[in-house]
Amino acid sequence: MMTSPTHTEMMPVAAGTPAAIIATPKVKLRRSRLVIEHPDTRAGEKLLADALGAVDRDALHGLLSQLVKASAVARKPDQGNLSFMVSMLKSMTPKDSLEAMLATQMVSIHIASMRCACRLACTDDVPQQESLTRTLTRLARTYAAQMEALNRHRSSGACAITVQNLSVQDGGKAVVGHFTQHANVIAAQPGLADAVTA
Repeated sequence: MMTSPTHTEMMPVAAGTPAAIIATPKVKLRRSRLVIEHPDTRAGEKLLADALGAVDRDALHGLLSQLVKASAVARKPDQGNLSFMVSMLKSMTPKDSLEAMLATQMVSIHIASMRCACRLACTDDVPQQESLTRTLTRLARTYAAQMEALNRHRSSGACAITVQNLSVQDGGKAVVGHFTQHANVIAAQPGLADAVTA
């Protein structure tokens, strides 16, 4: 992969967009090579790596290479798809390698889902419609599972439950505060599960 000494394109963005997303260089395909457009080669790679959650140069180029392959249309990398995928990956702001890999998969699954939806809309063949519908359903479920995994990873597996209305009868006791209780703890204590459901 090579970098090109051209200026980063700046486009208007929504208010509240992190500065790191605005300042990151564009990624372009030039004669079967991937080019990171930035006047300073190392700075451009560093900015893009930070925006994509890549820990080093190898991780950055690995992610970009995978995105190029996933962007292909008719077996050729597509600049429009690649730009969209990189932009979506930046907007997900991955914080570590796990988030970067999961976000890359999510963007790729989204592209595959949209391709499948397009093929489904363009066919009149009933068996092909059924096959494409099954595939689209699987892709949509995969994306939802990936979203849940990303949210779980970002919240460190904690699941918050908020009780808004609580009434305590005469002689009853209530404790007010923040508590963490996991389902496996309730299940491990046989008498406690009955008390909780009562």
